[in-house]
Amino acid sequence: MPPLIWESRPDGLRAPALVCAFTGWNDAGDAASAALQFVGSSLGATRFARIDPEEFYDFQATRPQIRLTKGQSREIEWPEVEIYAARVPRAPRDLILLQGPEPSMRWRTFMQQIVDMAEALGVQMVVTLGSLLADTPHTRPVPTIGFASDEALVERLGLQSSNYEGPTGITGAIITACQDAGLPCASLWASVPHYVAAAPNPKAALALVRKLEGLVGVSVDAQELESDAARYETQVSAAVAQDPDVQAFVERLEAAAIEEEAEADSPDVPSGDVLAREFQRFLRQQGPERG
Repeated sequence: MPPLIWESRPDGLRAPALVCAFTGWNDAGDAASAALQFVGSSLGATRFARIDPEEFYDFQATRPQIRLTKGQSREIEWPEVEIYAARVPRAPRDLILLQGPEPSMRWRTFMQQIVDMAEALGVQMVVTLGSLLADTPHTRPVPTIGFASDEALVERLGLQSSNYEGPTGITGAIITACQDAGLPCASLWASVPHYVAAAPNPKAALALVRKLEGLVGVSVDAQELESDAARYETQVSAAVAQDPDVQAFVERLEAAAIEEEAEADSPDVPSGDVLAREFQRFLRQQGPERG
């Protein structure tokens, strides 16, 4: 049996973009995986395929979970990659969402499964989401970096170009494989404060959602995620205030961030024209029945 298991065929997808996020090394503060899950939930995405885990996971490193069904029998939930389709009629394209834990082995075979699926479905753009630990304060706008095979996209979205060299995760490997296959690609990364690395970070997830919207031209109602992000900032600020040393450290990070923002050629805050354009696109997607 091939690793890629089709449960149905999502025919008729319009100019689809494939968006990938993985838990693990690429997912500081669970921001990337949370962003993808939020987009899928908001758009009513439905699962149509999965990748069998047998060839790609070390089950001692990524352990399956035991679940009780009906309070009596037990079943095993194996780690697997799930693939969803989200149809967005009023947007210029539909989305394919791929999520799961980062695989442990046979990355080249794994990547080929994704490339084959993308080509079979006529994918026109591949986007990976990631989040990383950084010296950034939780009180400031979330720094985002990214790159695209089309430099015009980088400029239009106001992304910082990444000059990173070093170890990579599965997201970097997928981007390389898709570029080699001739698929347009982009990668978006959000920075997560390292002093709250263990806590889920909805603020960074929200930043990724907003950048993804601008990249693929699909808008979602992020009100719930905005509330979670505001609550997160309040809770972290309260915890920081309990420790003078940590508070002094965060204040130094804030000062450095403000100075860096002031020196930047392109501020992270979008212009009024950009905000108006994004809001108008969101209203068009919602349709007349949403007012």
